Amino acid sequence: MKAMLIDSTRCIGCRGCQIACKQWNELPAEQTTFFASKGYQNPRDLSSKTWTVITYNEVQIQDRFEWVFGKLQCFHCNIPACATACPVGALWKTEEGPVAYDANICLGCRYCQLACPFLVPRFEWDRIFPKIMKCTMCDDRVVAGLEPACSKVCPTDAIIFGDREVLVAEAENRISLNPRGYVHHIYGKDEVGGTCVMHLSNVPFEELAYQTNLPQKAFANLPAKTPADYSKPAMHAIPFVLTGLGIALGAVSWVVNRRMENERNTQSKEGAK
Repeated sequence: MKAMLIDSTRCIGCRGCQIACKQWNELPAEQTTFFASKGYQNPRDLSSKTWTVITYNEVQIQDRFEWVFGKLQCFHCNIPACATACPVGALWKTEEGPVAYDANICLGCRYCQLACPFLVPRFEWDRIFPKIMKCTMCDDRVVAGLEPACSKVCPTDAIIFGDREVLVAEAENRISLNPRGYVHHIYGKDEVGGTCVMHLSNVPFEELAYQTNLPQKAFANLPAKTPADYSKPAMHAIPFVLTGLGIALGAVSWVVNRRMENERNTQSKEGAK
């Protein structure tokens, strides 16, 4: 299974990955504004038109402040909660690693937004028939044997792409060779059962606005079935339940209207006598 390792100590904040993401996925630019609060990135956050953002974090390290850059995007969970919650199968985990997405199937129900532990999927609030958008790890490129556009253009190899096991070993090796230069944790290795996007940092991950209160190996601790196994049948039944409910309500409406029409006809005939 393929994955990405993002090393914030090597990121120079050039945002080439942001541009490459927009170019490959044909995402439009969006108007942004400067804001005065933690983080100075542009745009401020992910959106339906921006699937990855380099965050600019001014962090105090010992007696000085330094810029430390993070990268927001989909984590492509090994057991994706978004795919479990999707009632129509618009999201799914591929054998290659990415959590792929088919906008043609999406209902815009936003269940995946509620299920995602990393708050990644974004809604198209500006469209009449909105859907969900998110990073796909360039699954079309990965299937073709290529690496994602963001890692391809990274000039400092702050983003590398490869087999997940190899990247975990590489991350462990970097920490071992420079124990004072890294937080001794590979973010994404174990969070929510592991992800295909992992991070290294020289500052605590909460400084980069990553969720740090997530369960570790939550799904692997269940021997028989995972929560996904229990919820999946119920979630996938929703379209059929809604369709059946619509048919039932339509039938009731037809019967009521027919009865009212018969009553009006009867009253009309009696009035004519």
